[in-house]
This record gives sequence, C-alpha cells and structure tokens, in this order.
Amino acid sequence: MTRALMLQGTGSNVGKSMLVAGLCRAARRRGLSVAPFKPQNMSNNAAVTADGGEIGRAQALQALACGLDPVTDMNPVLLKPETDTGAQVVVQGRRVTTARARDYGALRPRLMDAVLESFARLRAAHDLVVVEGAGSPAEVNLRPRDIANMGFARAADVPVVLAGDIDRGGVIAQIVGTQAVIDPADAALIRGFLVNKFRGDPRLFDDGYAEIARHTGWRGFGVLPWFPEAWRLPAEDAVEMGTPQRDGGLHVVCLALSRIANFDDLDPLAQEPGVRVTMLGPGRALPGDADVVILPGTKATRGDLAFLRAQGWDVDLAAHLRRGGHVLGICGGYQMLGHAVADPDGAEGAPGRDAGLGMLDVETVMRADKQLTRVAATHAASGRPFHGYEIHIGRTEGPDRARPFAHVDGEPEGAVSPCGRVQGSYLHGMFRDDGFRAAWLAQFGVAGRARYDAGVEAVLDALADHLEAHLDVDGLLAAAA
Repeated sequence: MTRALMLQGTGSNVGKSMLVAGLCRAARRRGLSVAPFKPQNMSNNAAVTADGGEIGRAQALQALACGLDPVTDMNPVLLKPETDTGAQVVVQGRRVTTARARDYGALRPRLMDAVLESFARLRAAHDLVVVEGAGSPAEVNLRPRDIANMGFARAADVPVVLAGDIDRGGVIAQIVGTQAVIDPADAALIRGFLVNKFRGDPRLFDDGYAEIARHTGWRGFGVLPWFPEAWRLPAEDAVEMGTPQRDGGLHVVCLALSRIANFDDLDPLAQEPGVRVTMLGPGRALPGDADVVILPGTKATRGDLAFLRAQGWDVDLAAHLRRGGHVLGICGGYQMLGHAVADPDGAEGAPGRDAGLGMLDVETVMRADKQLTRVAATHAASGRPFHGYEIHIGRTEGPDRARPFAHVDGEPEGAVSPCGRVQGSYLHGMFRDDGFRAAWLAQFGVAGRARYDAGVEAVLDALADHLEAHLDVDGLLAAAA
C-alpha cells in the first residue's frame, strides 16, 4: 500500500518546501516512485502543468525532484492573493472564484473533497507521497476550517513530522509551544521533529535538541545546517527573493511590485556570472547604472500600476529610457507598458480603466478567461527557438504588435517599440532556455555561460546529499504510513 508522510512547520518560511524537495530526491534515489503533494498553497508564483492547469511553483520543483512532470493533483487548492483581503481560488488547476478571507471558510467542504480526491489519485499511482503543510498547525484559530495542516492529516490519516526554524530564533518554544496548543488528537499524529537552518556547528545545539525531546516526548530526526545553495532553487514566496551581490557586469533591475508573480523568471539571469540582478523594493529609486529594467508579472496589473507610480518608478523609467536604457515587460509588466489597461467586467478587481506607462503603442483589455498553456516560441530578433508558458488574463493589441517579441505557432507574440529598447511579452520562463538566454545577453555584449536546468538538477542532488548527511532519512521514510 502506498505510504505517505507530511512535513509541517512551526511557521511560514521555515524551509518546508526545500525539505520536501530534498526528501523526494532522496526517496527517488532509493528506487521509490515518489510524488509531492500540498493540499493548499498560497502563492502568486505558479507553474503551468502539461494538462493546462496551474499549481504552486514549489510543487513543480518538487515534481522535478521526483523525476515527474507536474500535474494539478500535486496542489489541488491554490490561493492567489489579489488584495490584502481577497484571493483567486484555483481548484485542481482551474480558477473557480475570488473569495474574501472572511468568506473562505464557507468553501471548505468543497475544497476538502477536491484535496482528498487528488491525494487518493497520487497514492494510487506512487509508492510514496511526501506532503507539505502550509503555515503552522499552531494557528489553532484556523483549525475548524483547516485543510492545509492537521485538518488534512486527520482526514487522510497521514503521519506528521514537525520542522522548526532555528535561524529566526526561539526554536525550542516553536516546537514545544506547538504541542502545547494543538488538539491532543492532532498531536498524536506527530511522529517527531527536526530543526532546520542551523548556522555553525550543529553539536552546539545538542542540549537544546534534548530539551525539545524531553518536553514533547517526540523523536528527533536531526538538525539540518544551513544549505548555502538554496538560492539556486526557484523560490515560491516573495519574502524569499534573494540574489547574490556582485560588482560590475550587466545590471538588470527588477521592480518588486506589491503583487509580484512568477518572479522566478529572473533566477536564470541571477546565475549568470556576467549579470548583476537587483530586486528593487518599495521606497528605493531606480539605480542610475541600470542597463535593463524588468517589469515582472503581477496578480493585479492595475493595482500594481498605482503602486509603481507611488514609488516614483514611472519617472525613473522615463529617465532610464532617456539615458539609453532598455525595458522588458513580462506578462502584467507588458500590460503596464501600454497606453491603457481596461477591466470592464472587473475580472481582476473593480471595473475600470487606467492609463499605462505609454512606452509601447498597445492597449490591454482584461477578460475573465485565463490563458494557461506551455508554448514553443521563436525569438523574433535572434531567431532562437525557446520554450515558455503563458498564465494571464487579458488581450493586448496595438501598432507595436507589428514588431513582435517572438512568434508562437507562426503568430506574432508580444511587442517591441520602434527604437527596439522597450519590449513586452506574455511568455514566462524564457530565460530558463540556455540558448535563448545567451542570445538575449549577446545584444548587451555579455556571454551566457550558465546551464540553468542542469544546475537545478545538481542542486537537488546536493540537497539530498545534505539531508542524508545530517538527518535520519531512513527514519523519516520509515515514519511514513
């Protein structure tokens, strides 16, 4: 019978996604057919599956660790925040509604049915399913409507291992406190704990580790030191965005919009030794030495247009172009570059029309239907073929479309300004293609040397080695039931 194990965390960003990816790769190397699963995710960084659905980016990475093509069952409920109080609800890969946080509980029965259905299909197809929780089970105020942590674990009868994050401090209280506040029947499902992100000699935490075991009665599965190569893996949450700091090289600046989406588009560029990537946060002026500014995807184009203007970045962008700089808009960023973004039916918020940045002679009209597809494209300027994916609502038209960024199935895609220095495209993932990335960098006199996909595979192997060296991996796999 297929076994399953769930990794829950003492909070958000404790490293659950990375731990699941590493455990999946370790299980695969033992000859097991293994699949990842996350009942409910909240992220604007999504991946498109082969069947035209969408799931959280972390589950796509975990699928890669398993040697699988991602499918929607790996993340049956995906919440994509559109405002501070509301989110788009995606069920088994398809958008079903937009709900405010206070109304979300009413959807629980329908969502739990979808979660258990998807989980059952994965269990039927694999030897092992490694499940990732969301947030923390200690948020007991959410327990009555929980489908992401103990609500799921109890419904599916899946054993749990609890991960704490020592890097943020207070890990003893994190783990012991979780046991203290959760329902005893929930706590009975927990088979043990592990400590993540330790900096320095792990033996220095021996006494603390023993205290956790003494207070909880739970088995410890080890202390995992900080994994320095984690930045090379696609991050799912905007709070995890980080790139190595370099001096010199082509300076690419990405505007960190308030609802930034699919920001892993920048990861391959950050790994090029001749490129320096800056994620520009709010309140910071655009650096005068920027060579290329990227307007990334966003879950709320009109809202982030207002956010962009509030930072003064519209003025900075105009000055950047006057200095001879280049601008690339991807997806929502492409929409912003036009003269206007109209949403007559309120597909992405309140109905209305807002002026764009006017840097491309195009306009966008939002529509409720979402484009979700993987594509094979050809770069118009270099003739290089590459693969990418589309995940957007809205259609963009205008005279600058006569100069396309690329061609997809013989049809023009994207737009380029007459001067050639402002470009827009709906295609995510283009920089993952080593050949395209090298051709794109060549126009700036930079040689593309990185091998991105091969590098991610190597890091996943190194991550599995890291877990094997410091955790009781055999014990973790034996805890699955």
